[in-house]
Amino acid sequence: MRRTVVLDCDPGQDDAVAILLALASPGELEVRAIMAVAGNVPLVRTVDNALRLVELAGACVPVHAGCARPLLRELVTAEHVHGETGIDGADLPHPAREPEREHAALAIVRHLSDPTAERPTLVATGPLTNVALALTLAPDLARRLDAIVLMGGAVGLGNVTPAAEFNMYVDPHAARIVFESGARIVMFPLDVTHQVLVTEERLGRIRALGTRSARAVAGMLAFYRGRGRTGGAREGPLHDPCTVAWLVDPGLFCGRAARVEVECESPLGLGRTYVDLHGTTGRPPNAEVMLQADAERFFELLVERLARLP
Repeated sequence: MRRTVVLDCDPGQDDAVAILLALASPGELEVRAIMAVAGNVPLVRTVDNALRLVELAGACVPVHAGCARPLLRELVTAEHVHGETGIDGADLPHPAREPEREHAALAIVRHLSDPTAERPTLVATGPLTNVALALTLAPDLARRLDAIVLMGGAVGLGNVTPAAEFNMYVDPHAARIVFESGARIVMFPLDVTHQVLVTEERLGRIRALGTRSARAVAGMLAFYRGRGRTGGAREGPLHDPCTVAWLVDPGLFCGRAARVEVECESPLGLGRTYVDLHGTTGRPPNAEVMLQADAERFFELLVERLARLP
């Protein structure tokens, strides 16, 4: 089944790979639009990065600028991981097109309310500010979606604080809105993305493709893998593309239903996701939480799809 997809992201090298994987999978995914949000780097950078990636892929997909800061907090960014541009390691082409004038949250509502798009899917790989704003503007959107497939949170330890994963920490209030929206949520926490590691051998397989896109991805990941190590990982985890890979081949991952709550009050635990895997709270599940990945098959898919791009 071909899915209608809207991507909301904060590129970021791993967001960049997620975008390229989606654009390289037209048989499975119809990418209607890409929304940019502030996160890994400020909004002006994430918008420009999204435009450059669309240009690199030779695609014709609109890019919308969204929120420049979280709902209730000051913006926290991650240049120490992603570099000044957010996609350091690759010299991407200058975009030929400008971002759309429509705000990303309004565009999410419009695209996902389109009656020609049967049960669309929203993929979110950055802070959830744009998504929360869209769900606030159009609460019935949650029922129209097939799913919100997001990268964020953790069952165990975080990566930006001991408690919190970066996307949840940047805008925990937005994350709470999303998890309480009633939408079907498929969550890719650090626990599963830390199984998908950019080893030197896997990086070499991407580099060996020799295409312009593959060289760009190899350059970005070579930069990123040295800085993105968390949770004791010896290699850089490739977080965000897990969401898109699951849409293309759900058999790559497995998980279980759980109740997920987002901490918004405690200064020490801000952004922590409390994942009730065993039903101890008695509250009904509100997410399908992915816990295991077939990393080798993931990279086989990624290399095969990158080979399709110019």
